[in-house]
Amino acid sequence: MSDKALFWLGSSRTDVRAFPSDARRAAGYQFRRVQKGLDPNDWKPISSVGASVREIRIRTGREHRVLYIAKFVEAVYVLHAFEKPTRKTRKRDLEVARERLRTLIMRRRNEDVP
Repeated sequence: MSDKALFWLGSSRTDVRAFPSDARRAAGYQFRRVQKGLDPNDWKPISSVGASVREIRIRTGREHRVLYIAKFVEAVYVLHAFEKPTRKTRKRDLEVARERLRTLIMRRRNEDVP
């Protein structure tokens, strides 16, 4: 099985690039695992955003999160990436991911992927 393509939605790529270098490196390693069909080392489901949405948890002294969906055959879609300043995920971050997922699903229905 070949690696799935990785598509960045919205500002997610820019947001990951803004992570400190150790968090960026960890995110890249986790993305490769997901592209190969493996689970990230530290993740949890985020059903409040949508079915099959997962959160990669990156802990490097700071907390960083990357929300993605990998259930589609053609690609892994990165919905949102952010630094988590408190234990609870901000509503705004969940809303951003939810909106990007909605847009992706509408585009897929119209067969306009990625």
